[in-house]
Amino acid sequence: MVFAVFVVRLLQVQAVDASAYAAKAAVNRWVTQEVTADRGTITDRDGADLATTVDAYDITADPYLFTAAQTKVRDAPQQAAQLLAPIVGGDAATIARQLATPRSRYQLIAHQQSPQAWKQIQDLKSSFAAKAAAGQGADVLAGVYSVPHSKRVYPDGDLAAGVIGFVNSQGQGAGGVESMLDKELTGRNGKIRYAQSNGWQVPTAGSEEQPAVPGTDVRLTLDRDIQWAAQNAITQQVRKSEADRGYVIVQDPQTGQVLAMADAPGYDPNDLSHAEAADLGNAAVQDAYEPGSVSKLMSMAAIIDTGTATPTTRVVVPGTLPRADRIFHDDVDHGTWDLTLNGVLAKSSNIGTIEASGQLGRTQPQANQVLYSYLRKFGIGQPTGVGFPGETPGILAKPQDWNASQQYTIPFGQGLSVNALQATSVYSTIANGGVRVEPSIVRGTTGPDGRYVPADPPKRTRVVSTKTATTLADMLESVVGDEQGTGLNARIPGYQVAGKTGTANRVDPDTGRYKGYTSSFFGFAPADKPRLTVSCVIQNPTRGSYFGGDICGPVFKQVMEFGLKALGVPPTGKPAANLPVTFDAGPPAPASGRKNG
Repeated sequence: MVFAVFVVRLLQVQAVDASAYAAKAAVNRWVTQEVTADRGTITDRDGADLATTVDAYDITADPYLFTAAQTKVRDAPQQAAQLLAPIVGGDAATIARQLATPRSRYQLIAHQQSPQAWKQIQDLKSSFAAKAAAGQGADVLAGVYSVPHSKRVYPDGDLAAGVIGFVNSQGQGAGGVESMLDKELTGRNGKIRYAQSNGWQVPTAGSEEQPAVPGTDVRLTLDRDIQWAAQNAITQQVRKSEADRGYVIVQDPQTGQVLAMADAPGYDPNDLSHAEAADLGNAAVQDAYEPGSVSKLMSMAAIIDTGTATPTTRVVVPGTLPRADRIFHDDVDHGTWDLTLNGVLAKSSNIGTIEASGQLGRTQPQANQVLYSYLRKFGIGQPTGVGFPGETPGILAKPQDWNASQQYTIPFGQGLSVNALQATSVYSTIANGGVRVEPSIVRGTTGPDGRYVPADPPKRTRVVSTKTATTLADMLESVVGDEQGTGLNARIPGYQVAGKTGTANRVDPDTGRYKGYTSSFFGFAPADKPRLTVSCVIQNPTRGSYFGGDICGPVFKQVMEFGLKALGVPPTGKPAANLPVTFDAGPPAPASGRKNG
């Protein structure tokens, strides 16, 4: 009878249930593991690494193997913890509690440790295993393992962090270029299938592998050295001024490429634990602010390009100007100024700008429409084209929606908002002979096949005539070069500089009311053959001067000087235009203050 039972059972296993048992055996014998693709590298324009991926390991443990029944040692978790803590930078007491966790077969001891750290642990494991085999002690590290988990690193720390961004704990881009091009950078994971027995691979059984496809490498337009100079300069000035924030942008006006985009305060993407949430973005394109007097360049462009006036056209500027529901003032109390149009820009007169821009049409609504059309051509109220995550297009209402005061404040830069890259592009447009080149931050990509593909050519738009751009550049030289100008602190020996100061009333993001100032300086050099456009914006300086010429002028000078030397740009070859500031028929105008200058 017993023999008959065995026969029946054997027939059941071999014949009736054979396929089911074979399937179960196959499931237990073959293991499929995902192979993570290497994330693409992000470099500067010359190939220097800004974000790369290195080998790393998660250190794990099986608490069951630390029990007294397995180790024959009562305090095995404590002994192991004392060994592991200094290597992985953890707390020994915390690790000991993890290793002593009842009914657990898995604990993550440390995340993304270096290969050197894992090698140190392996050496200790081998030493303890050898002693245990020789009967000289217990193997208290037998239950420690590693799992490959590559790590994203940023070799230069906080350099260009606002542009580059960071990855989250799942390895996904969560800010900046890391987020913008996450799909391209990520690549495609592979998988490997192999036979195993008791947790070990069976070498003779073979394996099936689908290789991972590495991510695409991204080459940015940034110049690491110029980025460093910009970041260093704005960080120092923000601290000195005890300001909320500041940003500097350096752009090549001929190509539209951004060579630097620095933000302060910043953060180190290698260690987000010490970063403030408000600092994790890129304020240079995400902050919308009222630009103030740097916006007057666009008003002057409309006036010159339409033939409404010339740089030497006389503009009588009264001490006050009643319009709509307000009385407008300049930065300092003054009597009647007898200025040229060039003098209005050089002395940054709000009243003069209102008077001159009002001549753009036979009626104020017509003048508003003409000005609006030029603001749009300069790129105001629309995305810059860089495609940066979280970028603001700013605010520019249609002229029929301008309220009674906006139709007079928008010409001098209040009542509209921009981001810093938009405003920088305005000055690059004039530096490039009146042609706006869409800004870019990606120079090209290198795919898994090793082939480099340049970025698509940027969009180019004629905004004003070449003659108008040349005239405006001459006028901007007066802001820096004339003793009555507001940008004297931006002078660079040997180079003609074209630029404009700005000190605008600032909208407090918490209350929605005006509080404090936005200080700025925008310009390009050399004025006769522009190679670089540099902008500086500082939000809410609370210590010392808040005038744009005083706190942003020196930053502009420092960064521009460095950039010109880095690119080997020779000194200016032609003398300044020296356009008149005052009208010949009137007395010289006194030097102005710079509240909105």
